[in-house]
Amino acid sequence: MKRIYIHPIPVRIWHWIHAIGIVLLVITGFQIRFAQHIHLMSLSTATTMHNWIGIIVILDFVLWFIFYTFTGKIRVYFPSVEEIFKGTIRQAIFYGYKIFKGAARPYPVTAENKFNPLQKLAYLAIMFILVPIQLLTGLLLWKVEELKNIVDFLGGVKVVDTVHVLLFFFFVAFIIAHIYLGTLGHTPLSDYKAMITGWEEEPEEHQ
Repeated sequence: MKRIYIHPIPVRIWHWIHAIGIVLLVITGFQIRFAQHIHLMSLSTATTMHNWIGIIVILDFVLWFIFYTFTGKIRVYFPSVEEIFKGTIRQAIFYGYKIFKGAARPYPVTAENKFNPLQKLAYLAIMFILVPIQLLTGLLLWKVEELKNIVDFLGGVKVVDTVHVLLFFFFVAFIIAHIYLGTLGHTPLSDYKAMITGWEEEPEEHQ
């Protein structure tokens, strides 16, 4: 068993703050959107929590971007041409078939390249497009009057709210998929353990 240090402390701190923040945003978001049917807390409490947790997630995202940009680690999110056209197919075959046959990962984790091609494409879209849009629309809905010019430029409150809600449901689905995919390491909890300790354990047959 080979141990590889792939998640430095800043990344782990960011990840868990982001993860807990997103889960809390989902819970409070459901309470706000379905206030007549869900009674976990008052609408006022849910709204206040949702807004302030959103600010924490925004600040956490900014710190993530600064850290990854200035350390050069941001490169891990950008797939090569070969990975886009061949790697994604190879990884999809692994997820859809070969993993059930006990095959090794087609793209073993390394300190310099911890994401497979499908992960790179997914995280590229999520971290550089969808998360920023969600955070921006959330901020606009929080301060509608103060940011009215921007809201109107983007089509009005209904448009901004619709985008925010649609992305809200997307992230609910993503959380479920993310939790499942996190169990596909060499043991069901190995990838979770790596995000706590920073060390990835790679079986000999995967190297």
